Amino acid sequence: MNYWLVKSEPSAYSWDDLVKDGGTRWDGVRNYQARNNLRVMKKGDPVLYYHSGALPEVVGTAKVVKESYQDPTTDDERWVAVDITPVKPFERPVTLEDIKKEKRLRNISLIKQGRLSVMPVTKEEYDVILGLGYGKK
Repeated sequence: MNYWLVKSEPSAYSWDDLVKDGGTRWDGVRNYQARNNLRVMKKGDPVLYYHSGALPEVVGTAKVVKESYQDPTTDDERWVAVDITPVKPFERPVTLEDIKKEKRLRNISLIKQGRLSVMPVTKEEYDVILGLGYGKK
């Protein structure tokens, strides 16, 4: 099992949109590294849902429900999409500032490759962020 973080501007597609829709196709990714991450996502993999932009924060958990397939937003076969569904909102969002302050997250891809929209996280990083989001240390 792998662990992931996906990023979206709340004005484009927010956590509330994901919950309202009951899930979504994660498409439109046009960065090769993010695309490669989509390609290795497996059904059941846990996902952290991150709001980028003015108020950057992880707001909940989701999971992969359909593995990579041709992105229907383009005819270019190089690009793929996956389907995700919401699992649970955080009791309190975990801000980028929280993440930067947490020593156990010093190597997280979110800090090192901040512009990447789909990135792996380690199980430890995932668990630390879960703990922060649900009020546990």
